[in-house]
Amino acid sequence: MLEVETPAAMADYAGKKLGSSDWVLIDQAMIHRFADATGDHQWIHVDTERARREMPGGKTIAHGFLTLSLLPRLSDTVYSIRKRSRGINYGANKVRFTAPVPSGSRIRLHQTLKAAEPVAGGQKLIFESTVEVEGQARPALFAETIVAVYD
Repeated sequence: MLEVETPAAMADYAGKKLGSSDWVLIDQAMIHRFADATGDHQWIHVDTERARREMPGGKTIAHGFLTLSLLPRLSDTVYSIRKRSRGINYGANKVRFTAPVPSGSRIRLHQTLKAAEPVAGGQKLIFESTVEVEGQARPALFAETIVAVYD
């Protein structure tokens, strides 16, 4: 894991791969909790019996936005800024869901710091993030996300 002292120190890593996260299990219970939180109960996510019959691989799949929402959790094991007051999700320039995440799969994040730009009291960090599904050749997600981190 990359550890730096301050948000400004992240600028030294612009253009560099920061590393990979720990693996996280995406189980059916997590998928159901996300469905309940968002109201997205489409059968491909929550109906295990129907998925067994009709889905390729016979499993439900995680919501794409569930995978995206895990980026902060996953990035916590990629890099750490010791002296910071707060970090704020600033948005995304691009998000693509490129492959399904079947229930019972493990995922991990590969993260590159594309750019670091000074903002009042901190840094705006722009990341290229790829989410890998264990055992799948094609990544599940590509995203360019932005975080503002303050001193």
